[in-house]
Amino acid sequence: MNFIKTLKMTKFLEWAKSKLNVDKRLIAIYCLVYFTWGMAMNWFGAAIEIAKFTYWWQVITCYILYMVPISLLLRKLPFHAQYAYGLIAMGLLELGGYALETSYAYPNNLLDQLLNERNFALGMALFFALYFPLGNWGVEKIYNALRDKKRDNL
Repeated sequence: MNFIKTLKMTKFLEWAKSKLNVDKRLIAIYCLVYFTWGMAMNWFGAAIEIAKFTYWWQVITCYILYMVPISLLLRKLPFHAQYAYGLIAMGLLELGGYALETSYAYPNNLLDQLLNERNFALGMALFFALYFPLGNWGVEKIYNALRDKKRDNL
């Protein structure tokens, strides 16, 4: 039985490595786009007093170190599959962030009023799961535009 589990894990790791082994420029675009997006969303969440990270550098750990690799793993899947897998990933992130208090939800915020306090993290996960299909779409557009421009200049 352990042999079968090891074989399955080996196959998964091979699959994951193939998805993560991409052009370094693509990774740079992901990091730039997701970092900018994360900083903007953290600012927006704080400005309208919904939620924010406890520390600004959590944008790096969340958006770059967590979301970029997941985006790379999901990027060739259909929109609905990216959203569904992204929902699992964001559900774990949101639950962990609020449970460990590394994210701060403002009391009686707009989402609390709309969804109620018990559904806040679920609402956040449902929203932020869209980052994966939308982020992959946007990064691919930027990457292809830059690649085509470079090709035209040769």
